[in-house]
Amino acid sequence: MLLLVAVSCGGGSSPTGTIIFQTNRDGNSEIYSVRPNGSDYANLTNGAGGDYSPSCSPDGSVIAFTSDRDGKPRVYLMNAEGTSQTPITSGDGGDITPVWSPDGSRIAFVSKRSGTQQIWVMQPDGSGQTNVSNNSATDHNPSWSPQGNQIVFGSDRGGSLAIYVMNADGSGQTRLTNDASADWDPAFSPDGSEIVFVSSRGGDTSDIYMMKPDGSDQRNLTSTDDDDWSPAFSRDGSKIVFVSDRDGNAEVYTMNTDGSSPKRVTNNAANDLTPDWCD
Repeated sequence: MLLLVAVSCGGGSSPTGTIIFQTNRDGNSEIYSVRPNGSDYANLTNGAGGDYSPSCSPDGSVIAFTSDRDGKPRVYLMNAEGTSQTPITSGDGGDITPVWSPDGSRIAFVSKRSGTQQIWVMQPDGSGQTNVSNNSATDHNPSWSPQGNQIVFGSDRGGSLAIYVMNADGSGQTRLTNDASADWDPAFSPDGSEIVFVSSRGGDTSDIYMMKPDGSDQRNLTSTDDDDWSPAFSRDGSKIVFVSDRDGNAEVYTMNTDGSSPKRVTNNAANDLTPDWCD
């Protein structure tokens, strides 16, 4: 049974907040935390198998993540300091990329248990697991709106990777992007006024873009000769954390929401991936 203790991922001395991410710097994929200025690294998981795709609960006390330590990808929970690591799905269909709803009452995740890769929703104790996207295509990378009434996600159901949005119960599925190139990895801003996403429309590399929740005003935030991906907003909406290989390998970066002032957070020969911001 998971003990939900009141430990915050952030707080304390400046800088505010903590970024959690996955890294293979220990030989296999583990979950780490780090301050936005690159200080105070902490290894939160340290076991057999791989741990991936961490997501911090709204109050910062619990982290959901994917682990294949039991031979198949399952959704786990652990306290913010890495204790009480507990599976909450069976992993029979391969359960990956969990994300918390804004009020902490639900977790969206991706599973293939229905035969195709779909968006599912459950309660934090693993109960009430429901397929909400329910489509024959491949759906991935869910992100909740700040009100918890919508989920934005990526899908190839239109023949190419694009960004879609639906109500939290799966109704009202609507396509937001319609570019010949691939669009994926969307995330709502904390106030719901923007959606950040990744696109290859700029050429041979992936860049980070922003748009309004109705799909309008699509604009480019990063434009380098290298790949940028996995964007997520800080809790106050002032920054975006993302991954880039612009310095030779995948590292975690932050930038302002207009794409200015990119700053490297991690600096390791290993690949650092799938960041999320805790406060």
